[in-house]
Amino acid sequence: MIEVINLNKNYGDLKVLQDISFTVEKGEKIAIIGPSGSGKSTLLRCLNFMEEASSGSIVFEGINLTEQHTKLDLHRQRMGMVFQQFNLFNNKTVLENIMMAPLHVRLSKLRKTKRRNLFLKAGNIFRKDKKDLIELVTTVSKIKDEVQAQSIKLLKRIGLEDKKDVYPSTLSGGQKQRIAIIRALAMNPKVILFDEPTSSLDPEMVGEVLDLIKSLADEGMTMLIVTHEMGFAKEVASRVLFMDDGRIAEDSSPELLFSNPRNSRTREFLSKVKAM
Repeated sequence: MIEVINLNKNYGDLKVLQDISFTVEKGEKIAIIGPSGSGKSTLLRCLNFMEEASSGSIVFEGINLTEQHTKLDLHRQRMGMVFQQFNLFNNKTVLENIMMAPLHVRLSKLRKTKRRNLFLKAGNIFRKDKKDLIELVTTVSKIKDEVQAQSIKLLKRIGLEDKKDVYPSTLSGGQKQRIAIIRALAMNPKVILFDEPTSSLDPEMVGEVLDLIKSLADEGMTMLIVTHEMGFAKEVASRVLFMDDGRIAEDSSPELLFSNPRNSRTREFLSKVKAM
């Protein structure tokens, strides 16, 4: 599904990622662990093209994205991302946050299909045919209703339907992160990237977010998770990548990596984590 080949990322003389190569099969749950500054978050950002790799290839479903450099919006629809800091829009309600991306995508597709009959400029619609305009308005309304219904369904899933009309500033950290996750789900992605999704949460809020991620894993969602939650990685992941100094030092099953790590740096890291 995803093949990363000799991926490098440099900031001037600083080598953040060094010759990263690995594959992700459909349905895999890959936990990425390692010390701070080892390149974990940068790797996810390169996969989502929020950062441009210095060299190497990222192949997603047979397409070498580093050669294409096109349709990044489409790529990000298929590979969703959940951030440490939620990244919700505070000037929009919870429901508006969830609806924003799928509504934009569907209305953009509508504009393309209507291009033969419509001329759109600066938000105004100039028409020849009143019938076509009525049809457009009806279709837009239908799309909004469908996106809203799907968004409310996702809110029901996490038990936060009653928060649909409030603003993110009124929510707890755990509620914000669960909403950020279903916002990514609203795009029906094939893969979700989680960048330390619990690192900004108080300890009592971590469980509710991890439970949601576990439920997605149980449903077969392909995911890559940068995490410091070793127990969660051991329980949920089908594979664990240990990163150190911008490289993948170990790639193994959670059973082997946590019980009998082959790499000395992995052993050192895990011994410090257990001691904390």
